[in-house]
Amino acid sequence: MTGENQHTLRTGLILAVGAYASWGLLPLYLRLLRGVPALQLLSHRVLWSVLLLVVIVIITKQVRPILAAARGRTLLLLMASSLLIAVNWIVYIWSVQNAHVIEASLGYFMNPLVNVAFGVALLGEKLRRWQGVAIGIAALGVVALAVVEGGAIWISLVLAASFSTYGLIRKVVPIDALGGLTVETVLLAPFLLVFLLIESTAGRGSFGQSGGTDALLILSCVVTAMPLLMFAAAARRLRYTTIGLLQFMSPSLQFAQAVFLFGEPLRPVQAATFVLIWAGCALYAWDSLRAAGER
Repeated sequence: MTGENQHTLRTGLILAVGAYASWGLLPLYLRLLRGVPALQLLSHRVLWSVLLLVVIVIITKQVRPILAAARGRTLLLLMASSLLIAVNWIVYIWSVQNAHVIEASLGYFMNPLVNVAFGVALLGEKLRRWQGVAIGIAALGVVALAVVEGGAIWISLVLAASFSTYGLIRKVVPIDALGGLTVETVLLAPFLLVFLLIESTAGRGSFGQSGGTDALLILSCVVTAMPLLMFAAAARRLRYTTIGLLQFMSPSLQFAQAVFLFGEPLRPVQAATFVLIWAGCALYAWDSLRAAGER
């Protein structure tokens, strides 16, 4: 491996670890804003992100390329992806605020396995034998949890399905990460701005009540945009299998916070489900490494 390739790999790893660590530690940030209603927090997250992204787009002179790309079928797909990411964010924020971080982490553990299933069912990708076994093991855990506990499993399923579907759309839409995220947030912004104005007029607005809360809400633009941009940059430098393995960082960090910092109870059926999910993920990771080594 040349020095240039080593530098590219090292940079890619730093960016990927930074992105996944940021997502994994996101509950700590959201817990600081427990007094802000989930939909208001989502609204601030989108609106402040729009401001940051527009500045980045102007500085990098990407306005015209983004406007040229975001039309027709691409714009329709970005409308769909913006709704999916909004659903994903609001459910995640609500789950953290209501002590369901364990269920949220389970959803993101399921995500890579759902991605594989989507690839086979919708993109015509070939499913290797051990990938099929991995999905089957994970599915067994999800079914067991749904049968025994029912209610809370909706968080995991909605998070996994919404983010996997979002990823599927972003995989086929012909626009880069910066352009796509900018258009998505711009599409959501008018509706969420109206909502915040209504809340503020009714005296329910959280912004302007506390300097510390205001600062944290403004910081949401960095918390939202930077990990996605780091991830996009990392994806251009690393193999897909490496990205696939590193993504387990985020739910692992979320799970550890839920159990050891937030004191969420880990019930036996949840523990059994996680064992099956982890087994499926481990098998998936092993098969990805094995396949990469054979190329």
